Parts: sequence; structure tokens; C-alpha cells
Amino acid sequence: MKLLGYAPVFWTSLRGYNKENLSADVMAGVIVGIVALPLAIAFAIASGVSPEKGIITAVIAGFIIS
Repeated sequence: MKLLGYAPVFWTSLRGYNKENLSADVMAGVIVGIVALPLAIAFAIASGVSPEKGIITAVIAGFIIS
């Protein structure tokens, strides 16, 4: 998919994508999630709100960002 000599990086990076890359990406996502939830709880407590609000905010922000 080239338009005037431009190919989006997304398309060119998928050429060499395989199961090993997928498993590494899934593992990285799980690790980031494990680290992000306690951090969200800490930010919520530091902000003066309940930890549940921090978790809810982290989950919603994670879906929006992804």
C-alpha cells in the first residue's frame, strides 16, 4: 500500500511479525499491566481519593490509549 512513495510503518513492520513476536508482545503487556495497577493505586492514594478510583481510571485510560 504505497501512496506517492509513502508506506505506513504499520504495514512494513507486519511483514516479519510471527508467533514469537506475538508472545513477546503479550508478555510485555501483562508485565506492564501488573506494574501499572499498583502505581495507579498509589497515585489515587496520593491524590486523596480511594484506591478503587485509581484502578478504574487506569483501566479506562489503558483502553483509550491502546
